[in-house]
Formats: sequence, structure tokens, C-alpha cells
Amino acid sequence: MFDVAVFGSLFLTLFVIMDPPGITPIFLALTAGRPAKVQRRMAFQAVCVAGGVITVFGLLGHQILDYLHVSVPALMIAGGLLLLLIALDLLTGKTDEPKQTKDVNVALVPLGMPLLAGPGAIVSVILAVQKADSVTTQVSVWAAILAIHVVLWLVMRYSLLIIRVIKDGGVVLVTRLAGMMLSAIAVQQIINGVTQVVQGA
Repeated sequence: MFDVAVFGSLFLTLFVIMDPPGITPIFLALTAGRPAKVQRRMAFQAVCVAGGVITVFGLLGHQILDYLHVSVPALMIAGGLLLLLIALDLLTGKTDEPKQTKDVNVALVPLGMPLLAGPGAIVSVILAVQKADSVTTQVSVWAAILAIHVVLWLVMRYSLLIIRVIKDGGVVLVTRLAGMMLSAIAVQQIINGVTQVVQGA
């Protein structure tokens, strides 16, 4: 009742796209200044939001996109633009002051979506569910989705230990690095979307 090849293939694909190691500095930057208990809760919320979005699109992805007349490239470009706005805030230091963001639940946006449950992850899951033509492969697909979300939660949950080591100065440095990384991810996502539009024209 389990296909290791299907599980491994989708898990590795989602691992590369959702990038647990790469999400660590971004999570630290967006949650800096909050109590540890709140940060742990936000890590859990982000994973739950991402899991919920991925599950909905895995079950109803094509129907949702068709109903809204939204193409996959359009989804990629929109997600890239949203990430770029967040990246600019990190680079300019607007998220350095906890007072400015303490009432904003970044676990929902941008952490849950589109950082974790972004266009790439959504499309990969939609295709994997479509190709799963038996109970065994369906179980393997959903097991891979569950496994990657457990990994994401563990990485963010224990990344809080890093904050205690690097202190405030380190958090500022991590914030700038996260902004650079996130802006590169955003631009690449926009380029991928535009490229698909051009190729499809």
C-alpha cells in the first residue's frame, strides 16, 4: 500500500521548492522581537496554512484555476510580485522594529503563502495528484506532502535556538541576507512565469 518511488520523488521535489534550510533566515527575520512562545505558535500556524492551501489545491486545483480563469504562469508572477514586496521591506529594514509588526500575523502571509505554499509547490502537488491513478500512489503522494510539512515545522521550530546565539546584531544581518535571498527567489519566480507566457504565446 505504499510506493517508495512516488513518495521519494514528490518529497524531494517539494523539499527543493519549499526549501526548509532556506526558509530559516526568512522565518527568523519575520518573527524577530516576538516572544519565543509566539514564534513557536507562528511556526506551527505557517505550516498549517501551507498544508491547508496545498491540500485544497491538491484536491481541487484545476477546478479552482479554471473557474477563476487563472493560468499557472499568472499565479507564478503574482506570487513573485508579492514576495518581492516582502523582500524590499526586509532589505530596507522596515521589519526591524517589532512594534511595527507585532500585530501582523506573518505566519499567514508571507510565510504560509506564498513562501511555503507557493506556485511551484501548488503546481507540483496538482500534477502529482493527477498522476496518482491508484490507491497506493495516492497514499504515497499524500504521505510525501505530510512529511515535508513535518520537516518544515521542525526546521522553523528549532531555528529559534539560532536567535539566542546570534543576538540582536545577528538578527539584523540575517534580515538583510533574507531580504536578498527572498528578492532573488521572487525575481526568478517572475521570470519563470513570464517565460512560460512567452513560450505559450
